[in-house]
Amino acid sequence: MSAATLNPGRLDDSRIGPRANLRHIGALTRRNLMRIKADPESLLDALLIPIIFTLLFVYVFGGAVSGSQHDYIQYMIPGLLGTTGLNLAMAVGTGLNTDFQTGVMDRFRTLPIGRSAVLLSKIAAETLRGLVSFTILISFSMILGLEIKTSFLHLLAAVGLSLTFGMSIVWISMLLGMSLRSAQAVQGVSMLVIMPLQFGSSIFAPTSTMPGWLQAFTEYNPLSALADACRNLINGGALTHSVLIVLVWSVAITAVTAPLAVARFRKRT
Repeated sequence: MSAATLNPGRLDDSRIGPRANLRHIGALTRRNLMRIKADPESLLDALLIPIIFTLLFVYVFGGAVSGSQHDYIQYMIPGLLGTTGLNLAMAVGTGLNTDFQTGVMDRFRTLPIGRSAVLLSKIAAETLRGLVSFTILISFSMILGLEIKTSFLHLLAAVGLSLTFGMSIVWISMLLGMSLRSAQAVQGVSMLVIMPLQFGSSIFAPTSTMPGWLQAFTEYNPLSALADACRNLINGGALTHSVLIVLVWSVAITAVTAPLAVARFRKRT
């Protein structure tokens, strides 16, 4: 995409074929990854948060919640897969907002690329970042004592399910990133979304001791279903119900927020 290809006003998916769109997505994904390479500090959240969360929760709450750190690792780490994907997904909106503020989107507007390539390349880069984070989380947890009681394929299924749900949340994050005025506002609103979902779920503790109104919230919280599904995939147990609920939530969130995000992106570009 050199300066010679500049063609203002041609940012229209309907006039660009699937092969060209894939090429554009690949080029923009490479650009997003090169930005991470140029600014390695931006990868710290993906690298360090899994380790910090694991250490804090296992050694601070493990004994009180499950009676031993080992039992708590088997309970909490599968749930942490889901919340790791959620945290990474919500960071996308901040980066997208910054791209608008710094004029990067103005540059894209002058290039002969489809609108969808810009958003889909964000999802592709975030998926790769998520895989790095999941690998670190699982590896570090196994050093502390996590056992995969089922099989490697079940573990891959837990990672895939967490990524699927996380990528549906990316659409919410991008919608916030394009709707709010500043990156700070995106970060603040994202925290308001993340905190109730994370702690109002069965990720960190069983819900049986919670008050009735909170148990009702956790029952319908998709992160509870994701934590239960990953727990059963790693520790063994019934899968159909919880996996189905996560997939339904992922499809529903994507079906509602993806068109809104694309429409918002078209309006701003």
